[in-house]
Amino acid sequence: MAPPALPVLDARILKAWTRKPLDLDQSRTADGLGAEVARRRTFAIISHPDAGKTTLTEKLLLFGGAIHLAGEVKAKGERRRARSDWMRIEQQRGISVTTSVMTFEYGGHTFNLLDTPGHEDFSEDTYRTLTAVDSAVMVIDAAKGIETQTLKLFEVCRMRDVPIMTFINKMDRETQDPLDLLDEIASKLALDVTPANWPIGMGQSFRGVWSVWDNRAVLMRPDANGRDVEEVVGDNALRDRVDPAVLAAFEEQRELAQGALPEFDLQSYREGHLTPVFFGSALRNFGVRALLDALGAHAPAPRAQTAGEAEILPTRDDVSGFVFKIQANMDPKHRDRVAFMRVCSGRFRRGMRLAPVRTGKPLTISAPIFFFAQDRAIAEEAVAGDVIGIPNHGALRVGDTLTEGAPIRFTGLPNFAPEILMRVVLDDPMKAKHLQKALGDLAEEGVTQVFKPMLGAGFIVGVVGQLQLDVLRSRLDAEYGLPVRFDEAPFITARWVDGDKALLEQFVRTKSASLAEDRDGNPVYMARNNWDLNRVKDDHPKLSFTATRERN
Repeated sequence: MAPPALPVLDARILKAWTRKPLDLDQSRTADGLGAEVARRRTFAIISHPDAGKTTLTEKLLLFGGAIHLAGEVKAKGERRRARSDWMRIEQQRGISVTTSVMTFEYGGHTFNLLDTPGHEDFSEDTYRTLTAVDSAVMVIDAAKGIETQTLKLFEVCRMRDVPIMTFINKMDRETQDPLDLLDEIASKLALDVTPANWPIGMGQSFRGVWSVWDNRAVLMRPDANGRDVEEVVGDNALRDRVDPAVLAAFEEQRELAQGALPEFDLQSYREGHLTPVFFGSALRNFGVRALLDALGAHAPAPRAQTAGEAEILPTRDDVSGFVFKIQANMDPKHRDRVAFMRVCSGRFRRGMRLAPVRTGKPLTISAPIFFFAQDRAIAEEAVAGDVIGIPNHGALRVGDTLTEGAPIRFTGLPNFAPEILMRVVLDDPMKAKHLQKALGDLAEEGVTQVFKPMLGAGFIVGVVGQLQLDVLRSRLDAEYGLPVRFDEAPFITARWVDGDKALLEQFVRTKSASLAEDRDGNPVYMARNNWDLNRVKDDHPKLSFTATRERN
């Protein structure tokens, strides 16, 4: 089955997703807000499944001092599971299906790292995550090159002019030719590429890299405990420790690459036209520190955010932010519900009162959280670029804007039309109300979309791929005690219906058998096939049938 096509986004969403980097004038903020904002680096990691994204995340945290032992994703026995994969189904299958948020300090910067799902079935979660970052790291498997999900996620980054650094992983295994990999990135992604380093050998003969930026060799060597560490060496040591044939091939390719490819240009990178490329092996800790150093030195600080026609500067005095994710039951013992908020402006302090613009009812944020996956710490203070967790009991939704000042609204967080629609069948009908509450919670998180048919009982869930159904079933059982099964619904897709109130009411009266309501009560047309969808559009030209809808 072909991967889902990238959804077509309307002009309002595209405008909201396109933001320009900001030069921060630190002198304009008497309390040093500009200096604090300038230290922030908020980035996501994107890749196709199994390219090594979660392993790279672990090693970035290891080098950043956030953890002392990184666990392999597919570890066995008593070896640790990946710290950024906390959900049971993630640990069982060795995949990431939720966005993990992790904050750590390194090199004088505060990094906010968002580890996104690599699986295409969770692309909606990834799209929303990319609204909350200022740059991204693209992980590519050296043996496979550009894969389908990598291409899709890159296109989302391009929509928003998100600058990208590229990490070509698994150089210690059999790989494609490095020049061919760079040519593929340039041709398939229409990006200029510049090597930040160049591999010395490949596969079993991989010995290290030549740092183009520092003009020096960095080789791998085992330490006293048998772990690989990086060592900077001179020309004599390079010749002594690397096979002459490997060294000759490296020098030839390095000369070709440096002669044919452009040098690093900061402006071109930050505008999203050029990607610096790092070769390495996340599993063996190689090349990770250089990537982290480059993010600190070159990745953009928090950028201005779009709110209607206005651009909200990160150094603005009033605190503002938007919720890009809801996660329930991160701690199954406490049935918690946490909203992930990207701070967009001002200096947030614990105990502040912020009002969701949707309701206008102020909330006292008394226990905000900084995250390291399932580990947490109270956030006493946060500035633009930081991601904080806000515990709540249903007061916040994905897409909510919170502010202490004027009622602005950040945009660019859409729902997408589902590609699989299934009826939820509950074994115990006495638990129908419990099921309604559970589905509502999980819909808030973006695990699924829930539709209530206008005629008949029950619920229809909409997802992008089969794995989402597996996660939904697993979580309903594990977290809510609701074993369910899914029966195929007689629909292939859904469209939100908008238009003149009188025309819309008439449409609802005549088409109620094919209509459902989403969580906000908006009418949704459930199409049985493409002919059905095209026919209803032709019959009702004054109504709009859209595949995306802004969350609010």
